[in-house]
Amino acid sequence: MREDAGSDWHAYVDHVFIQQLAQGTLPTAAFKHYLAQDYLFLTHFARAYALLVSKLRSVRHMRSATASLNAIFDELPLHIHYCAQWGIDEHQLQTAAECPETIAYTRYVLDIGHSGDALDLLSALLPCVAGYAEIGLALLHHPDIQLEHHPYAAWIRNYGEEEYLDGVKSALGLMEEVWQERGTEARFKAVSTIFTTATQLETRFWQMGLNAANGLST
Repeated sequence: MREDAGSDWHAYVDHVFIQQLAQGTLPTAAFKHYLAQDYLFLTHFARAYALLVSKLRSVRHMRSATASLNAIFDELPLHIHYCAQWGIDEHQLQTAAECPETIAYTRYVLDIGHSGDALDLLSALLPCVAGYAEIGLALLHHPDIQLEHHPYAAWIRNYGEEEYLDGVKSALGLMEEVWQERGTEARFKAVSTIFTTATQLETRFWQMGLNAANGLST
């Protein structure tokens, strides 16, 4: 599905937002806007994983999805703490208005989950899960990026560290097993389209941050 997404995938993982973040030149306003919206995104992502649990059939698969759900709940207080370091308190996070890009992305994932099966929903969830790992690893091991005194070092390390990558491997493993159960050659194009659409919505999520920093409406 990643290969099928083609240029859409590369537009996502190599977006100008990520390029500027890597260089340390991303405007603070862009990053703070992204952080606040990402908190709202995570709350809906948790809802999507809760829905995924109900879509799965085996206890083992349900446990795997529940582990991902719990990881999101564990991440939320860490996200709140990290946002506080950037001057965004918990009240601001919980009362922030959702941007159209946040609404479009999260509701798309939830709609796929409600209207489709576990394979459809996993296809909508994975661009975020796997894409952040690809971005985090690329930045963490980039020879030209020096993380000492880098303004976004904590963010880069978070998505390239072993704990996050273990969760990604688990999610990919679940996807593979569900595909073996429910996937067919005839279904590939449909689930790949879901994956690509979610990828496009990820790209718009990055652009949302840049637009906010430039004073542009979304």
